[in-house]
Parts: sequence; C-alpha cells; structure tokens
Amino acid sequence: IVITSKSGEILYRISPWAKYVTREGSNVNYDWIHWNPEHPYKFKHSRPKKPKSLRIYESHVGISSHEGKVASYKHFTCNVLPRIKGLGYNCIQLMAIMEHAYYASFGYQITSFFAASSRYGTPEELKELVDTAHSMGIIVLLDVVHSHASKNSEDGLNMFDGTDSCYFHSGPRGNHDLWDSRLFAYSSWEVLRFLLSNLRWWLEEYTFDGFRFDGVTSMLYHNHGMGQAFSGDYHAYFGLQVDEDALIYLMLANHLTHTLYPDSITIAEDVSGMPALCSPVSQGGGGFDYRLAMAIPDKWIQLLKEFKDEDWNMGNIVYTLTNRRYLEKCIAYAESHDQALVGDKSLAFWLMDAEMYTNMSVLAPFTPVIDRGIQLHKMIRLITHGLGGEGYLNFMDAGNEFGHPEWLDFPRKGNNESYHYARRQFHLTDDDLLRYKFLNNFDRDMNKLEERYGWLSAPQAFVSEKHEANKVIAFERADLLFIFNFHPSKSYTDYRVGTALPDKFCTFKIVLDSDAAEYGGHQRLDHNTEFFSEAFEHNGRSYSLLVYIPSRVALILKNVDLPN
Repeated sequence: IVITSKSGEILYRISPWAKYVTREGSNVNYDWIHWNPEHPYKFKHSRPKKPKSLRIYESHVGISSHEGKVASYKHFTCNVLPRIKGLGYNCIQLMAIMEHAYYASFGYQITSFFAASSRYGTPEELKELVDTAHSMGIIVLLDVVHSHASKNSEDGLNMFDGTDSCYFHSGPRGNHDLWDSRLFAYSSWEVLRFLLSNLRWWLEEYTFDGFRFDGVTSMLYHNHGMGQAFSGDYHAYFGLQVDEDALIYLMLANHLTHTLYPDSITIAEDVSGMPALCSPVSQGGGGFDYRLAMAIPDKWIQLLKEFKDEDWNMGNIVYTLTNRRYLEKCIAYAESHDQALVGDKSLAFWLMDAEMYTNMSVLAPFTPVIDRGIQLHKMIRLITHGLGGEGYLNFMDAGNEFGHPEWLDFPRKGNNESYHYARRQFHLTDDDLLRYKFLNNFDRDMNKLEERYGWLSAPQAFVSEKHEANKVIAFERADLLFIFNFHPSKSYTDYRVGTALPDKFCTFKIVLDSDAAEYGGHQRLDHNTEFFSEAFEHNGRSYSLLVYIPSRVALILKNVDLPN
C-alpha cells in the first residue's frame, strides 16, 4: 500500500489486514503476498466439545524438531500431535503463530496480526494442523498478542500513516519501555474494530477454539504492572491506575468470542490477580474462563534456588498452590517458558544440571543428584496438577513432560544465529537406554488418571495435612487421596492419614505411585496392598488409615468400594 502522509511523505506499507506475508530471499522486511490457493483446505472434522478438565500442552511449532532449523506445520502435524495425544493432553496452546518479523521475539513482537507465520509453512498447512488436532479430540487455543505490537513500520503497524498515533497512543503512553514496543489506543473505534475482527478471523478462518491472551497485566494498568507488588489489597485494583479502555476491550473481546462460539475458551495471563477477571461479563467481570496461576512456577524455582530440601516449607507450598478466589478457575503449571529461556534453566536442569549429560543412562547406577532430580520432578508436577488449579499446563519448550535438558535460546546475533538450543529433543524419550522415558511415562499416566477421575473439574481439594517436620502433605480431591512425602531421607511406616471418603469403613488401593519401576522409582511399595480406613478421627477428618510412605514419593489412593 502506498500512502501519502499529511506532511506529503510517500510511505510504503503492508496492509494491516494482510493474511499472508513472507520474507523473499535476503530481504530484511516482509512482503505482502496475495494468498488465494487453487485448492483451499477444506475442514473435515468438527470442533471437539469443550472439555470439563483442561490439560494443555503449550507448543511452539518452530522448535518442535530435534534438527537445527525452523520446523514446519507439517512436521508438527505428523510428528508432535500424536505424541501430545499419547500423553493424554486434550488441548494445545500454539505460540508464535501470528506473524512476527523477529524469530527470537518468541512470537511476542507481532508485525502482521491477520497472517499465520510463513516461516513454518502456508495458511492451508496451519488449517490442516488444527483440523488434525480436532480429529484427535484435541482443542486448539491461539496465543494471541493484543497487549502490544512491534515497532516495525515498513512491515508492521507502527507509523502506518506517518504519525505515531494511527493504531497506538501518541507520545510516551504509546510505548512500552521494557518491551520496546507500541501500545494500542483501545478507546479508538478503528482499533477496536481491528482487534475484534482479528479474534473472529482466527476463530472462523482457522477454527481455533479460543485464546490465551498474552500480557493482560500490562493492559490492565497504566504502569503496566512494572515495579508494583500486588498484595491482594483491593486498592491496587480499583482506582485511576487501571486502564479502563483496555479493561473494556478485554470484556468486549470475551463477549464477542463467547457469543460467536459459546464453547470457546479464553485464558488470561495476569500476574496481578485482578478481581472478577474470570467472572462473566454479564456480572461485570472480565469474561475470561481461566487465569494462569503464575505464582506457582516462581515458587518451585525459588525453592530449588534458595532452599535445601529439608528446609522446604510445606505450608507455604500448599498456600501457593491453593491461593485463588472461590469459583475463579486457574491454570496451574510447574514451570514457564520464561524460566527456560537463556540465562535461566528448566526445572529438570535446576534439579540435575550438568549430570544430565553424563548420568541419564539406565546402564549406570543412580547418582544422588539424578535420583533426587527424577523423584522431585515427578512430585512437583503431580502436586501442581492435583492441587494447583482447575486446569494444568505443560510447556513443550521447557520439555517439562520428560525433563528436557538445557535451556531455550533462539538464533540471534548473540549466539551466532545458532539453532542448537531452539529445538526439542523428543527422541530422548524414545531411547530405552535413557531415563527420560521414566518422566515421560509418569506424565502420561498422570494425565490419563486425571481423565478417568476428573480432579481438575472437581471442587478444590481439602488439605488435611501439611506437616513441617515430616515434610508430608495430604489432601483429598475427586474421591482420591493424594499423599506426598518430600523428606529427602525419612520413610514412614504406619503413617496415619485422615480421610472422609466416604463416611463408612472402606478399602483403599494405590492407583498412582511415583516410586514404581516404570517411572524410575525404587519399587518400595506393593501395589496389591490394601489399606483399610477406621473410625479414628485425624486432622479434622472422621476416618483415617495407616500407610507406608517412602521418602521422596507421591501416592494417589483410591477407595475401591466406590465405583470407578
């Protein structure tokens, strides 16, 4: 598009509504390509029904191959989707799909909002990816970035008409100093039309099932949440510091999404804890279905960085995992892609570090570091899954499901444009001689068990024990009894655990044991053992039972007198 600005300057721009852009040859900027294929993709499968329990596998198409290159939509469809299905996830959250000129921005510096990124393939191949996921019963969410935009002008929205105020606020209010990006003027009619149309485009053209909204905290406050510690005091949420235009846009976005497609799902990435963000718009809320429980991954990293295992505070862990408002659904996760980026480490790497390079072979005996790492990795994921929210999210880019080694770093000048850390080594789990398979097996069975019993869609857990000296946590949820012994060395024989499942004498058996051989455990428990409850009040529960709990073990017990 050629524009003559008010000052008479001739500007060459890409249409803000361009649906396919690509970088030709050695060009620095992206070019707008007319996309009208002779044989457009025709969707074959209907959208899956909205799941009661949300188990999300967050994915980045470009890093999904073990090869040192940008992977394609086709590769993801053929090689990664079957893995996700096999692991028991029922939802994919796709990152970095909206076109972004700078690959190393992780997809968060958007240049063309209506264009699916061409570095992975064509729009038709993305449609095939979504349709194939639907055929597997997997819903697909788009990581949508409406909180800010790239500063690029020739292939972005910035300075579109020669001024700094076409889509954005003019002056300092239109710039995000930390992200070096532009901020939308949400009170502008054309901006609202552009952004709301963008949501509908992804829902209808590509049949996405909803969105994870990035950077919601930045949108909600004039200071973008920078330098502010949100204590939970309501004065922080209701006042002139709130950007009401942005809040109203989010309400409109959720209203439009849920009106067009009632089964669609929206998730807010908000670290502030804005009240009513997940309440219906009809009740004056923000309209989101879920919010990310962003304090949980920070807590695990803090424990691993700053505390010895014997100094972990059980009460503080439980508080962090349960600190959410009544009826406000949260997505729990053990680690985030932010923590796996260069300069930091994944959860597995914090636990096992350099020994992951040398001591992950099953032919070698357990070293203390690898043993501790594998056992805690399973326990952290299970307690997060069981206690932390109404949905669970795993980050592919952190390799959370099988303990991917190292960190994540995209090709850039600082690393000589290397792809070495911008790839995921799924083949590690396929090697029977490596211990990664144990963590992968545990992740699969944890999800499959949730699918069977539905604890994520059940009411919040009742925590009966958080014993500081014994390092034991016990809680009940979805008619299951969860028991965790975080003590690094002490095992407990005939340990009494309270229960209210149900109000009669009953028999319990183990349905998940992190110490089992297939999960890289030490096989200290007999799964044929039956545990009998008795009318002995303990920790505020009417009944209790005696169990053997080895050190660094997580157990789930099922009352076998109840129907499956």
